[in-house]
Amino acid sequence: MSNAARSGAEEDVQQLVPDVPSLMAALDDGDYLADVGLATALFLAVRLPQPILLEGEAGVGKTEAAKALARVLNTPLFRLQCYEGIDAGEALYEWNHQRQLLGIRLAEVRDAALNESDLFGPQYLLRRPLLQAIEHPGPRPAVLLLDEIDRADAEFEAFTFELLAEAAVTIPELGTIRATHPPVVVLTSNRTRDLHDALTRRCLYHWIDYPAPARIAEIVRRRVPGSAGPLAQEAASAITKMRSLDMAKPPGIAEAIDWVSALSVLGITHIDAPTVEKTWGSIVKNRDDLELVGSRGAAWLVGDGHG
Repeated sequence: MSNAARSGAEEDVQQLVPDVPSLMAALDDGDYLADVGLATALFLAVRLPQPILLEGEAGVGKTEAAKALARVLNTPLFRLQCYEGIDAGEALYEWNHQRQLLGIRLAEVRDAALNESDLFGPQYLLRRPLLQAIEHPGPRPAVLLLDEIDRADAEFEAFTFELLAEAAVTIPELGTIRATHPPVVVLTSNRTRDLHDALTRRCLYHWIDYPAPARIAEIVRRRVPGSAGPLAQEAASAITKMRSLDMAKPPGIAEAIDWVSALSVLGITHIDAPTVEKTWGSIVKNRDDLELVGSRGAAWLVGDGHG
C-alpha cells in the first residue's frame, strides 16, 4: 500500500471521528449511549491507533461498544468469541484439508508434479477472524473484537501479542502477514481471571460501570419500540434493585431489554407484583437466584412507588 493511499485512509477516519464529541454523537445516532470516558477511550483506540481493553460486569455493553464503533466507521466487525482451550486454528486460520486432498487427486489424474509448497498456499487457507481482520482491504480499518479474552488461557493471550503490537500474524508456511489497514482491536473481559501484564500494557483500558437506572431506561426505550412511558423506568429501577442482592448472575442491560420486550408483547404497560411473578424468566436465569429474589418477593421488587 502506498504512503498516499495510507494517508488518504487515515484522513477518511479522521473525518468520520474528528473529535470525542463527534464520536459520542455518532454512537448516540446508532443507539449506543456512551459517557465521555468511554467515548474518549474509543476515540483514542481509533486515532492512535491502539488496542483497547474494555472490562466490566457481564451485561454492561462491552460487546455492543465494539459493534457500535464498527457501525460508526462503516466497516466490518470480525468477532472472535474466546473460550477455554481456544487455539490458533480457531482464531487465525486452518488449512482446508478437503481441498488439499482434491488438489492431490487432480494432480495424480493429470500426472502432474505437485510440491508440498503447492498445497500450502493462500488458496487453501480457511481464514478465521484474526486473519480476516488483518487482510481486510479497507479503505477503513476493520474492527476486531476479541470477546471475553479472560475465558481463554495464558497461552492464547501470548499468541495475540504479535497481533496487538505489530498488526501482524505469522503463518509458518507463508511467513508474516502484515495489515495494510491495521484493525481497531477491542478486547473485552468480565474479569473471571486477571490478564497478563504483557497483554494489558499493550492496550488502552476502560472500565464500564453498570449504568444508573435513568441511563438503563433510555437504552431500553431506544431498543424496544413502544416502551415509552413509565415501563422502561420501572424495569430499570427493579433490575437495579435486584442487583443489590448477592446473585450468581445479576441481570444486565440485555435482561432489561428482554424483560421490557416481553412485557410489550404481553401488552403490559405497568409493572406490578403479579406481572413480575409471571415474567421472572426474562430477568432471572439461575435457579439459586430465582430462589433468592423469590424469597424477597415480587412486591419488594416493585415496592418503591407502588404502595
